[in-house]
Amino acid sequence: MSSSQPSEPPPSNALQQQQQLPQQRGSTGGLRYPSNRKTIYDRNLNRSRTAELSRASFAYLFGEMVSYAQKRVTGIQDLEKRLNSQGYPLGLRLLDLLLYREPPRTATRPIRILPLLQFITTILWKHLFSRPADALERSKDNEDEYMISDNDPLVNQYISIPKEMSQLNCAAFVAGIVEGVCDGTGFPARVTAHGVPSELWPGKTVFLIKFEPEVLEREAFLEKGR
Repeated sequence: MSSSQPSEPPPSNALQQQQQLPQQRGSTGGLRYPSNRKTIYDRNLNRSRTAELSRASFAYLFGEMVSYAQKRVTGIQDLEKRLNSQGYPLGLRLLDLLLYREPPRTATRPIRILPLLQFITTILWKHLFSRPADALERSKDNEDEYMISDNDPLVNQYISIPKEMSQLNCAAFVAGIVEGVCDGTGFPARVTAHGVPSELWPGKTVFLIKFEPEVLEREAFLEKGR
């Protein structure tokens, strides 16, 4: 019978390769980090504060959004509702971002209707369109309704609307953004976009903001407590 001899240990290089294999296999299935170990969440939100998006890129992207929504609806009202629902979550996220970028003394959520509307027509509008809204009015007939006017909405400049859909206003997407900001600040409202063409501004749009009854009740209570 031949005597059994103990096997020699493998070379050190082979041991190192065997130890590295499990680590390499596990790393491919998880989140991959760049070489500096930083992700998009590590970037300063103020870094892109003044950055602007190419209009051509926006026109292409928004046109595809409208086409996507049009294929899943049966009428103009349904299409505007879908565009509104696409803008709503964007408004919720923009609210947090814009408040974060405000100076510490003014970075507070509005608690009155007028400061909220001023925030929308100035800070939000400048962030979206690089200019403030053209007008802010209160309805003379209904105290719960306010109107924001935009003489030439950017979202309507690159959309070709056929004659049979002449009543369509793609600014319903912006109305959804405004509605998301209102709901995010605790002012539940319904926001709709209405075309009000004139000789000087054929694409003029009015965003009608109709607040819920509890908003007016709170406003009256705060007014009495002044």
